[in-house]
Amino acid sequence: MKLPVKIPGKVWFIAFGIALLVGFGWVATQTGPLAPTRVTVTRVVKGDVSPALFGIGTVEARRSYLIGPTAAGRVSRVLVDVGDAVKAGQLLAEMDPVDLNARVNSAAAEAARAESAVRTARAQALDAKSRQEFAAGEAQRFTELGRSHLVSQNELDSKLQQQKSTLAQLAAAESALTGAGQDLARLEANREGTKRQRVNVRLEAPTDGVVTSRDAEPGSTVVAGQAVLTLEDPGSLWVVARLDQGRSAGLAVGLPADIVLRSEPRRPLRGRVVRVEPISDSVTEERLADVAFEKLPRAVSANELAEVTLTLPTIPDVLVVPNASIHFRGAEAGVWLLVGGHPRFAPVKLGAESLDGKMQILDGLRAGDEVVTYSERVLGEGSRIRVVASLVATAK
Repeated sequence: MKLPVKIPGKVWFIAFGIALLVGFGWVATQTGPLAPTRVTVTRVVKGDVSPALFGIGTVEARRSYLIGPTAAGRVSRVLVDVGDAVKAGQLLAEMDPVDLNARVNSAAAEAARAESAVRTARAQALDAKSRQEFAAGEAQRFTELGRSHLVSQNELDSKLQQQKSTLAQLAAAESALTGAGQDLARLEANREGTKRQRVNVRLEAPTDGVVTSRDAEPGSTVVAGQAVLTLEDPGSLWVVARLDQGRSAGLAVGLPADIVLRSEPRRPLRGRVVRVEPISDSVTEERLADVAFEKLPRAVSANELAEVTLTLPTIPDVLVVPNASIHFRGAEAGVWLLVGGHPRFAPVKLGAESLDGKMQILDGLRAGDEVVTYSERVLGEGSRIRVVASLVATAK
C-alpha cells in the first residue's frame, strides 16, 4: 500500500504567495494604474459642416420714450398706469402750471396793446404822408407863382419850409410805425414762448405705445428731463443677443436666427440679425447683435430672456472630426493620432464648428486617419492604449 505524500505547509505558503503575486500583477496590468488607457477612436471623414452661433439675450424695445417736463416742477396729476395702451397725442400727465396761466394772459394783453400801438402809428404815418403830399403840392405851386413874381419870396420860403417839416414828420411817423411793429413782434414771440411753456406742462404721448414705467406720483417734484412715465413702442421689440467673442466669426447683418423665448421653450421663432453693435463688451468679452422677429409674438414681454441661434452658410465636403477629439497644448490645437497603434500628438489647423459637435480640419490630417475621441486618462507620447467601443459599460 502506497502512502500519500504529505506536502509541507511551507510549500503551500510559497505557492499561495506566488498566486497572489500573479493575481496582483494581472490586476495591476489590466485594470490598475499600469493597465493600458482605454480610448475610443474615430476616423477622419469628409462631410458638411453647418456652423452656427449661439447666444443668450433679452427682449428689448428699439424705441423707448422717457416722458417728463422740460423745466423743474411739481406733478399735478398722472392719468395712466403701467400696462396701459396709449395713442399719439393722448394726455398722460400734467405738471402744476404755477403762474403760467397768468403769464399767458399778461403776454396776450401786452400783445393786444402792441397791436393797438401799431394801428395808431400806421394812422399817424398815413396822416403825415397826406400832409407831406399836400405841402409838396403847395411848394411846387408857389414855386411856379414865384417865377411869375405873383407871390413874394417870403411866402415861397414859408411853403418850402412847410414841405421840409412835413417830410421830417413823415419820417418820424414811419420810424414810430417800424418801432411799434418790432415791439409787436417781440411781444408776440414772448406770448408764443409763454404759451409753449404752458403746453409743456401737459405731458402727451409722442406715439402709440404701452406705458412700462410710472416713475412719479402726483405731488412729487421732478427736475428738468426727469422721467414721469416711460413709454415703449411694442412693435419695435427685438432681442439683444450676447455672443462669445471667441466664437463670433461670421457674425453679420442678415443672418437667419432661431429665437426661443423663456416663456415658450417649445416654440422657436424665426428672426434675422438687423444690426451688429460696433462696440463689444470688454468685461464679459461678448459681441452684441440685435435680432428682429419676423413676426412679433403676442405674449412677448420686454426684458424676457431668450436663446438665439444664428445659422451660417453650410460648408460642404470638408474634413471633419468630433470636437471632443481636439486638445490644446498652450495655444496649439491638435489631436491624438493613432500611428502603429500608439498615440501621437498631431497639430491641426481648425476651421468652422457646428453646434452638433463637428469640427472642420483645414490642415494636419487626411481622410481615413484614426484619432482618439475620448480617453479615460490624460494621454502622452507613447502611452499604452486599448481601443474600446465605449468607456462606459452598458448593462446587459
